[in-house]
Amino acid sequence: MKKLGLPDEVRVCLFDLDGVLTETAVVHAAAWKEAFDGFLRRREGPDFRPFDATADYERYVDGRPRVDGVRVFLASRGIELPEGKDDDPPEMDTVRGLGNRKNALFLEKIRTQGVEPYPGSVRYVDAVRAAGLGTAVVSSSANCREILISAGMEDRFDVRIDGRVAVERGLPGKPHPDTFLEAAHDLGAEPGAAAVFEDALAGMDAGRSGGFGAVVGVDRVGQADALRRHGADIVVSDLSELLGSGT
Repeated sequence: MKKLGLPDEVRVCLFDLDGVLTETAVVHAAAWKEAFDGFLRRREGPDFRPFDATADYERYVDGRPRVDGVRVFLASRGIELPEGKDDDPPEMDTVRGLGNRKNALFLEKIRTQGVEPYPGSVRYVDAVRAAGLGTAVVSSSANCREILISAGMEDRFDVRIDGRVAVERGLPGKPHPDTFLEAAHDLGAEPGAAAVFEDALAGMDAGRSGGFGAVVGVDRVGQADALRRHGADIVVSDLSELLGSGT
């Protein structure tokens, strides 16, 4: 696997979506900020402390299932809300309502702005498939398939384990390794024969705890050291850096 920058035993590649394959992490961060800032302004008045679309996003919500992100961020501010129901309207101040607000904002931004894949990621995934390795996309997003279609990448993956599949199969989300383990299983591979590609610290934690053959951290925002601390074996700023590199 030298031409792919991976250990020789790797037979399948498990890719996170947002920030690894597609340029949607910044869209997620903007949607979270708009949703949380609106809530905090209503709750605390004009002097509220805004959601930081870099620090708060990376620490509390990036890579996590949507409702987990709501819970973790609110806990960081000492705020408790009723859990609510899955169909709570976006304007309702419940955990589920806030999550639905963020999702509505995200989908609107996707509709108006579109989705672009990272060109280096497209080249790398194509090289992986050309080498005969299995491919999976592993994302906490319930909108994973729609994003892949918009980015023109849906046909590049043999398996998709996303937020909807995780709910259907009862899989806990990142930082637990279960969704990555499920993807490897669906591809017929043991964890040691799988490489995980992630940009989120929660995803790094999942990769580290799952016993995978390689964990590749993709540093889009200048957090290479943090990715290594959370379990990355290799850190790159773009997947194209792995093409033609050694292990």
